[in-house]
Amino acid sequence: MGIFSVLIAAAAAWLFGAAYYMKLSKQWIAATGMAVDENGKPVGSDNPLPYLLSALAMILVAGMMRHVFASSGVASFGGGLASGLGIGLFFISPWIMINNAYEGRPFTLTAINSGYAISGCAIIGAILGLFLR
Repeated sequence: MGIFSVLIAAAAAWLFGAAYYMKLSKQWIAATGMAVDENGKPVGSDNPLPYLLSALAMILVAGMMRHVFASSGVASFGGGLASGLGIGLFFISPWIMINNAYEGRPFTLTAINSGYAISGCAIIGAILGLFLR
């Protein structure tokens, strides 16, 4: 059941990310400064590697979150949601902010990417909490 819950949680967060970045694509592209083609899509966006790596990353995050939750007794939807929000807000988002600040990236990029980190971790946490009952 553990692997199944990790894969379900990771898939849910990944799918949310796809929708999230489609909705904010114009703002995200502007904040990254990426080159775009004649259709307004980032150059190289047809490369499958970033999508595969992001799916792998979601599996790794969900797997570690499951381990941490099981070890610390998080075993409910609400507990998973709150813990996931905390991980995204207090672990991942500050790291994104540090990286973007040193790279001279606009704060808008930090806000967009952190929004996904917070929401994605909350989704993973909530789903894992359902399975850890």
